[in-house]
Amino acid sequence: MNSMFDLAKQAFANWGVDAEEALARVAKIPVSIHCWQGDDVHGFLGAKELSGGIQTTGNYPGAARNPKELMADFDVVLSLVPGTKRINLHAIYAISDTPVELDKLEYRHFEKWVKYAKERNLGIDFNPTLFSHPMVVDGLTLSSPKKEVREFWIKHVKACRAIAAKIGQIQGTPCLNNIWIPDGFKDVPADRLGPRQRLKESLDEIFSVKYPSEYIVDSVESKVFGIGVESYTVGSNEFYQNYAAKNGVCCLLDNGHYHPLEYVSDKIPALLAFYDKVALHVTRGVRWDSDHVVRLEDEILEIAKEIVRNNADNKVLIGLDYFDASINRVAAWTIGARNMEKALLFALLQPHAQLKKLQDEGKFTELLAMSEEIKTLPYGAVWDEYLSRQKVAGNDWFKTVQAYEKKILAERK
Repeated sequence: MNSMFDLAKQAFANWGVDAEEALARVAKIPVSIHCWQGDDVHGFLGAKELSGGIQTTGNYPGAARNPKELMADFDVVLSLVPGTKRINLHAIYAISDTPVELDKLEYRHFEKWVKYAKERNLGIDFNPTLFSHPMVVDGLTLSSPKKEVREFWIKHVKACRAIAAKIGQIQGTPCLNNIWIPDGFKDVPADRLGPRQRLKESLDEIFSVKYPSEYIVDSVESKVFGIGVESYTVGSNEFYQNYAAKNGVCCLLDNGHYHPLEYVSDKIPALLAFYDKVALHVTRGVRWDSDHVVRLEDEILEIAKEIVRNNADNKVLIGLDYFDASINRVAAWTIGARNMEKALLFALLQPHAQLKKLQDEGKFTELLAMSEEIKTLPYGAVWDEYLSRQKVAGNDWFKTVQAYEKKILAERK
């Protein structure tokens, strides 16, 4: 026994952790990688600028301009990220030779994505797009006091649920269809209840159409505030958690959508006590929901621990959601996705049973001591072994991105 991995495997075994089991398990946990990092959330339906509480900053060259370029960029990311991967689509990434309105979208507008995913053994998840559109009137969509506005968006989300269900049926795994809306007000509202009642009625109409659970998982995503809606958000955490509990819908937790001292890692086990499924958008908020590229920091590690220690690999649906136009977009994609994989592997290499036992026995000093000692175990050697077995580049992966930028991205004007 002389390889770094063999030595690491023994070091973890001394703490009761089976590194081989960790490697086998992490490779099977699906992570849904968002398509919108590659083109700054513009999509293919003609949006010229972002609106509705979403903002991308920076002008690094090389953004994808069409489906062919976005798919090519995503292929580079797939080659650099280990594990089981899915692709997370927004409705604005429909592919059509003729203009198509959001409320008229059909499955055929995503057939090329389904073909792309099938060829790469990827699952697909989906999101209605309720922003960057003229029918976002006075910052409102499903909660608008204008009936015609609500009806437009109800039709859009209904269309998206039909598309997601069809995708799920074809791919053989449920397609997560997540609803997020930008609705809210910049200043203190005169009516907080009315918009939420209208949102409830809109959602009731949307979910009146039923699909098999093996085809689609419906989720709703809350938010504290955003640009232009600093004082009031219609789709708050309290609203959506109550709606989800009453209507059998899944809650999606975005760890950039809460107060900086609220932690999604703590919310996950709270929801697991009541829900069969919990969905995630893993991102990195800086002071506010700024969707920074995910780093390997405390909160992502804690999120991964809660998934692993609660044996929730099949209950917590992991998706990524960040976008940065100030740096190489392919590199940003890769860094965030690899860090999600690193966090999951790190969590799988923790002696959770021993730590839980110490907590239950009230041995809190020993618990703290053990928690700190295991932080310096040779995790990096196991990560390198994981990359090797997955046939993915090690710490020299950035050379691939540099070569791709020089050959491909630099030519995009």
